[in-house]
Amino acid sequence: NINIGIFIPKFPFGSSPAKTWNSCYITFWYENPWTIPNLLCVCRILLAPLLGHLIIQQHFHLSLALFTLAGATDLLDGYIARTWPTQKSALGSALDPLADKILVSFLYVSLTYAGLIPAPLTALVIFRDIGLIAAVFWIRYKTVPPPVTLGKFFNPCYTTAQLKPTLFSKVNTAIQLILVAASLAAPVFQYTDSVVLQCIWYITALTTAASGYSYWHYGRKTVKVLNTKSP
Repeated sequence: NINIGIFIPKFPFGSSPAKTWNSCYITFWYENPWTIPNLLCVCRILLAPLLGHLIIQQHFHLSLALFTLAGATDLLDGYIARTWPTQKSALGSALDPLADKILVSFLYVSLTYAGLIPAPLTALVIFRDIGLIAAVFWIRYKTVPPPVTLGKFFNPCYTTAQLKPTLFSKVNTAIQLILVAASLAAPVFQYTDSVVLQCIWYITALTTAASGYSYWHYGRKTVKVLNTKSP
């Protein structure tokens, strides 16, 4: 990671440029986005639509195998980032949960289409994820040094904020994925009408709502802004 400073002069009417020049110094972080955990996250994102297609086509054996592979990449990227500091990045703090949300969204929609997850639960999951993704884009917009351009906004090398998931969010993601695994295995092992599976539906709905509330309540504490203005 490299700390880079840039000058953005803005001289209010009637002010002296000499007095305002120093207030326009902005720092932000430049980092290499091509880390192994980030590449694994991208692979998980690319795998999401394929899994959705296979579920809709009712290829549940293959879907379950690929979902297991996706889960393994999720565990692996976290392990690598924790073990080797050079593989940890601010981009990864946003990309990892984003990959999870994209994967979960594709899986829940396709499993609902296949009749394995109730539509109201999927709607709750999607609504919460859309809200979180919108919040991430808003944080990015507010922390990118002006002038904000599309090139700068979507440049993964310029990191402006680091995200920290709440405990409720971590628990919720785990339970959502457990429900996906159980739902994919249901037609394979013939337990689609299981009471246990239906109980997981209600638990997932509860943790999804609690997770959304935790981000709303602790929102500012889950974001660390990396770019600062120097006096």
